[in-house]
Amino acid sequence: MICMIGAGHQAKFQLRHALETNIFKRVIGWNYHSEMLTSLTEVAVEFYLPFEAVPLEGMNATDVVISMISSFNPIFGAAHISDSTHIACIGTDTIGKQGCEIDLIVKATVFTDEIAQLVTLGEAQHAVSNGLKSRDNIHKLGADINGIHAVRTNDNEITLINGTGVGLQDLAVSASTVEIAKTKGVGMEVGF
Repeated sequence: MICMIGAGHQAKFQLRHALETNIFKRVIGWNYHSEMLTSLTEVAVEFYLPFEAVPLEGMNATDVVISMISSFNPIFGAAHISDSTHIACIGTDTIGKQGCEIDLIVKATVFTDEIAQLVTLGEAQHAVSNGLKSRDNIHKLGADINGIHAVRTNDNEITLINGTGVGLQDLAVSASTVEIAKTKGVGMEVGF
């Protein structure tokens, strides 16, 4: 089961990608404004999956949580998450941001694309500044591939990724996409 926290513009794209690349039997979701969940319902229906709006307490049996919020007050924490859950936190990074409660950041094995940004602008900033999580216990994306740290060391481990959005990576992906489009003969050049 997959749970979506937040139902803003980007949420339906994240859900669609998750459903295209993984097998889930059910989709659940939570949003402050529950009427916005209709966009997630539409995506679930495209994949012939049931969708249910749930309170935060109802998401503790999911395999994957995608959090798409930009909040300065924590919305969910360790009490809402079951062992072995994977959490992807997406949302605007800024000083003071805190979508997850500190206890979840402390409990989870945390991965990111840029540690310095995560501890100053991302979900880990409060846990690190309060001395509850060391930046040495935050792992770079690719740590598993490079043999530095396994993504999951036991079946009960909670994993959390907070992609901070490094501009250089965006440029590299964009350049690669342009080259693929040229090779396939699709798209068009636009002068600026």
